[in-house]
Amino acid sequence: MNSKIVPAVMAASSLMAAELPVKRVVLYKHGVGYFERNGELAAGESARLDFKASEMNDVLKSLTVDETGGGKVSGLRYDSSTPLERRLGEYAFSVGAQVPLAQFLDQFKGARVEMETGAQKTAGSIVSGRVVAATEQQPQRDLVVMLTDANELKTVDLSSVTSLKLADGVLQRQLRDYLGALAGARTKEQRSVYIDSTDAKGRKVSASYLIPTPIWKSSYRLIFRNQPQPMLEGWAIIDNTTNDDWTNISLSLVSGKPISFQSRLYDPKFITRPFADLPEEEAAAPVLYSGAVGGAPPPPPAAAPAPMQAKARMGRAMAMTAESVAVEPMMDRGSKVSVQTEGRELGELFEYAFGAPVTVRRNQSAMLPFLQQPLDARKLLIYSDRSSQNPRTAAELSNNTGKTLDGGPITVFDNNAYAGEALVETVKTGDKRLISYGVDLGTRVTTNIDSGNQRYLEFHASRGTFTAKMGVEETTTYTIKNIDNRAKTLIIEHPLRTGYKLMNQKPVEVTAANQRFSVALKPASAETFVVKEDYMHDEYMSIHSMTPDAISAIALNRVMSAAGKQQLEKIAAQKRLIADADRAIRGAEQRIQSLSTDQDRLRQNISSLNSIAGQQEVVQRYARDLAAREQQIVTLRDQAAEQRTKKSALESELNAMLEKLEF
Repeated sequence: MNSKIVPAVMAASSLMAAELPVKRVVLYKHGVGYFERNGELAAGESARLDFKASEMNDVLKSLTVDETGGGKVSGLRYDSSTPLERRLGEYAFSVGAQVPLAQFLDQFKGARVEMETGAQKTAGSIVSGRVVAATEQQPQRDLVVMLTDANELKTVDLSSVTSLKLADGVLQRQLRDYLGALAGARTKEQRSVYIDSTDAKGRKVSASYLIPTPIWKSSYRLIFRNQPQPMLEGWAIIDNTTNDDWTNISLSLVSGKPISFQSRLYDPKFITRPFADLPEEEAAAPVLYSGAVGGAPPPPPAAAPAPMQAKARMGRAMAMTAESVAVEPMMDRGSKVSVQTEGRELGELFEYAFGAPVTVRRNQSAMLPFLQQPLDARKLLIYSDRSSQNPRTAAELSNNTGKTLDGGPITVFDNNAYAGEALVETVKTGDKRLISYGVDLGTRVTTNIDSGNQRYLEFHASRGTFTAKMGVEETTTYTIKNIDNRAKTLIIEHPLRTGYKLMNQKPVEVTAANQRFSVALKPASAETFVVKEDYMHDEYMSIHSMTPDAISAIALNRVMSAAGKQQLEKIAAQKRLIADADRAIRGAEQRIQSLSTDQDRLRQNISSLNSIAGQQEVVQRYARDLAAREQQIVTLRDQAAEQRTKKSALESELNAMLEKLEF
């Protein structure tokens, strides 16, 4: 008997399932692709879909299945995300690489086995297994010691055993599951989804799902030719990074960005459960109740569309339309390709469906033509970078194709030669876009900016806050010199700034950041283009902090309303009265300070003269002066107190006036 364990062979019969080939692919611009698979299954046969582990979250979120022929899908099974090492670690035995059979059986001590050695049968329980190393006289031997049913200890050489069976049904099932897990882990990345059915006869099974895919990319060629309209040629670049070949599939490319996100559905989620004990064995735990959000139960959810209806909407057959290609010089007519796509609106999205089957092998990419038709376009110049004196050679594209032009790079050919490259964002049908693909060294532009004086436009006041709307005229002069002996059209992109209002020009169009002006340039000429703007802004001032003269000056402005002028003049007069009272208070305080200083000097003199004989008359005179100054101080203090009371009353009146101020 071969003493090596071969798990894949032993478990293969339990994993047989039919694969469903890919029939349809829809690629999007937001990182996922829609796939349809279908095929015929024999009676009792399951279908198998193979995915990468990283794709399983999206598969479990989007998978839909349909079966025709009378049967019904009874369930889906898929490989667990639990690591293989963890799954195998749950068993009491293990199977290593090239493990001798005796060493493997040694893990089943006590298990009952049945063996056949030629015509002899032996049954009993395993005591131990060991490997006897090879010697010069004999090769390596695998021996197992058994306790037979006759209660005899017997050593069996496994090299002579032709058949061995574990008699315990539980161990048989565990070994089968162990080997199945090994066989199922063909690669670390591959996961399988199995579709089971209740039907006992042949049937057709279809499955559709979304998985992460590289976005499809657009590449264009814009060819100016000797015809009224240039030719626009579009190529789609797609990448097959899946594990399956796309053989004769139906392919569609969708422009637009529907919302998509990932959900962790594949990895098992565990929650922490509380321990439950009898009430008398532990203290009572607090209970947290959720708050109500409404007074009535919510209505039942609307029924979701049937999976096959949703799939049918995405998978409607596309008609084939071949666009003819004119026979012209290569650079004039573009590539000689057969474009077999039909475009249609899908709500806010746009779909290009290829009419002919497409084949892309796994881990390969393809470049497929999806557009070739005339386009309305005119050549011009664009000046938007003030740090450069040369404008860009450009073109204005008007999308009259009836299709959405997906964003991507554009290679421009002009006069049978390469002219440059541009990048364009997605352009819906009926919209237009500017592209620039070179620098025009035959045109120079300089810019000069001049600002005028600031002036008042409006005045407003409310509850002590004064608002003045100011205006400043700003002039931008573009000086343009066309060196070439041909006429040109220049588009100037002038910044669109908050607070600036045009005074003398009207733009041909306005974007979120710029105003565009069109200037016709004559051959070998110089032009000036002047843009005048009025910059308006508001200045906020607190009238409390303004002087009476400043308030009076504003009241004299010619744009001040009569009501506002009258209110401001009253406020200015009130602030002058407050200023007068304040000056009177300061004057009295200064005089008091001066008299107090004099008193200190007189007291010092009196103190000095009292110790000198014959100075009584002088001392008496100083005493009279000291008393007079004291009387003046009392009078001045009364006057200062009176002015403070007056100032307080005036300030209260001013606050009331400011509170009522409104114009």
